[in-house]
Amino acid sequence: MADRQDAEKDPKGGWLSELFAPIAGFGVTFREMFRPTVTEQYPEQKVPPQPRFHGRHQLNRYPDGLEKCIGCELCAWACPADAIYVEGADNTEAERYSPGERYGRVYQINYLRCIFCGLCIEACPTRALTMTNDYDLTGRSRSGLIHEKQDLLGPLLEGMVPAPHPMVPGTTERDYYRGTVVQAVSEQRAWVEEHGEQAGGVSAGSARTSAGPAPEGEVAQ
Repeated sequence: MADRQDAEKDPKGGWLSELFAPIAGFGVTFREMFRPTVTEQYPEQKVPPQPRFHGRHQLNRYPDGLEKCIGCELCAWACPADAIYVEGADNTEAERYSPGERYGRVYQINYLRCIFCGLCIEACPTRALTMTNDYDLTGRSRSGLIHEKQDLLGPLLEGMVPAPHPMVPGTTERDYYRGTVVQAVSEQRAWVEEHGEQAGGVSAGSARTSAGPAPEGEVAQ
């Protein structure tokens, strides 16, 4: 008890500590006052973010153009903000959007709710959903910030043809998952030329162009 009373009467540092305590508290403020001011001229000059920055989402494709999304809705279940809405549908031989049985017929992300946590891309079993470095997300209305499937689909790269179209002849969905399919073959291109307009698939023009999201190899993990 006596030691405690002595400590209260003679605090560590004494009166000098009490005198310089406010100055120490404003140390960061005073230090920043004399540093040069850096002004970023956004949006005229956009500074690229770090490679692992979590920005706008992208729905990826296989090298032949088929979609990776299988409409399982795991991303929607994993989203803590309830920002993702998915409706799956069955593939048919006349209208195939992805390998396997199902594909994502409807895919919406509400960026008024999204918190960019990345839990959705961790839940995706086929790596169909990844996040790009695109951070410029603005809109003139609330509905403009609800991105549909055609807004999220990655661009058609060299060697791809727009879905729907059949799988590479002689392959199964396992070959797609293992990465053995490297590009579209002549049979798929001929099918798209013959049936593309009647199938009503998402064309190359409706997907994001080079000004949109980056290819899958350049997206954040």
